[in-house]
Amino acid sequence: MFYYYCSFLVALLFKYTQTSIFVLFCSLALTMQKNIVNILILVLAVLNTLAKETTTKDGRKDPKEHKETHPKLPQTLSRGWGDQLIWTQTYEEALFKSRTSNKPIMIIHHLEECPHSQALKKVFAEHKEIQKLASSFVLLNIIYETSDKHLAPDGQYVPRIVFVDPSLTIRADITGRYSNRLYAYEPQDAPLLYSNMQKALNLLKTEL
Repeated sequence: MFYYYCSFLVALLFKYTQTSIFVLFCSLALTMQKNIVNILILVLAVLNTLAKETTTKDGRKDPKEHKETHPKLPQTLSRGWGDQLIWTQTYEEALFKSRTSNKPIMIIHHLEECPHSQALKKVFAEHKEIQKLASSFVLLNIIYETSDKHLAPDGQYVPRIVFVDPSLTIRADITGRYSNRLYAYEPQDAPLLYSNMQKALNLLKTEL
């Protein structure tokens, strides 16, 4: 019976302890053949000590053994138009960045409670080509009207998208497909919007 317990204890110690502790226990076991209970208590104490070593004083797991990963938080300025893109907060900031980076501005006027704005936002955010090309612009999406009336050439409706080049010229010539809302885009107009984005970049290269 003694050798049965020894075999069991040896297996446990080999799994949970280092070689030095393992050898020490074997020596103790050979000198304590008549006291199996004490041997069991010793094993439990050793295992309990090893378990505590993997935790810190406040009870959390050792960060070296359990690395925590933090998901990337979406940008609040994107408002859902592309969380991985860099957005400016104000029109003035967008103008400054456009001048210093020589990138055109893409301004999206929208409202959170507008179903047309929400529908266009969904398509814009999920369109891989648009998202990739958008990184070439200084981006601004706003839910209010600015003091610059040139940003509303044919009225203050939403959603509407206008482009401004680094010379602060409103690209009134880059329009959508609707004659009564020249700068409006519907979800099905994503290919046209993508084409107009390319046009804004091409005009920048040829005219500046």
